[in-house]
Amino acid sequence: MSRLNRTVSVAPMMDCTDKHERFFLRLISKNVLLYTEMIVSEAIDRGDKKKLLEFDMREKPVALQLGGSSPKLLGNAAYLGEEFGYDEINLNLGCPSKKVQKNKFGACLIKEPELVADCINNMVHNCKIPVTAKSRIGFDNTETFEYLNSFVNKISEAGCKTIILHARRAILKGLTPKENLKIPKLNYPMVYKIKDSNKDLEIILNGGITNTDQIVEHLTKCDGVMIGRAIYQNPYFLAEIEKRIFKNNNVPTRSEIAEKLVEYVKDEVKKGTRVNQIMRHTVGLYHGQSGANKWKRYLSDNMMARDSDFQKVLHIMTIAQNNEKANQVSQ
Repeated sequence: MSRLNRTVSVAPMMDCTDKHERFFLRLISKNVLLYTEMIVSEAIDRGDKKKLLEFDMREKPVALQLGGSSPKLLGNAAYLGEEFGYDEINLNLGCPSKKVQKNKFGACLIKEPELVADCINNMVHNCKIPVTAKSRIGFDNTETFEYLNSFVNKISEAGCKTIILHARRAILKGLTPKENLKIPKLNYPMVYKIKDSNKDLEIILNGGITNTDQIVEHLTKCDGVMIGRAIYQNPYFLAEIEKRIFKNNNVPTRSEIAEKLVEYVKDEVKKGTRVNQIMRHTVGLYHGQSGANKWKRYLSDNMMARDSDFQKVLHIMTIAQNNEKANQVSQ
């Protein structure tokens, strides 16, 4: 089994990192590890497995993130994830939403290390690909190195050797998921200390990363970084990551990416996919560039309509090319 490169990965984000977003991001970066949205193990057990788990192999490498607290269901879901071709299975221990807590998974599981260990153990024994965990560094008023280190040791003993730590505690009552991404203070030193005390584990840092200088700094103290909102809001940030972190200077321009997306959209439309389901992920493609507002406005006016057709996509590609040329001239 080849080792996955987790130097930089894109965080699993609900309503964001679906298969269309992942295909789009892969057009920009060939090196980052991509993650699915969280998929609940019970939904996989009861639902349409093909619809939930099938993905385009051109997205690879890609990890499947699972939510749940049933060792048996998570083990079965891990097995199916491997069968469908995923490169990694990840357990969500970080989502703080009330709905997730009600169903006993996500960040509330940090309070139950024995149960988490049982879940990890079942997942590890039901697949041959890596099983990882993504966790907050604490919950409510609990944010100590002793508790987190004990928790990390417990799940590593169960077979999880890669742990992604969102460097914020989760406030389980009183804050919305959105507020939980901003209000709890970042505590990078806690993550660094966990890595320093567990040199045999792969520790990935997540939270608040917005530029490559930060990535370079974190990589001196951790094994990798995971980035979420900064990439969703500005997808072409990946181009800078490719060049500086992965030393890859063969990165396509924005308009080249848009052109490549045309064929994908064309194929998806034939399958019944609405254009806006794909193009909504490209709103930030021209983030910070001249003409970005024109791009966003056209998408807003045309891509949300149910009768959006392929000709409108072609027109958007023309806007993309004109934007790219205008920026090249201004530079």
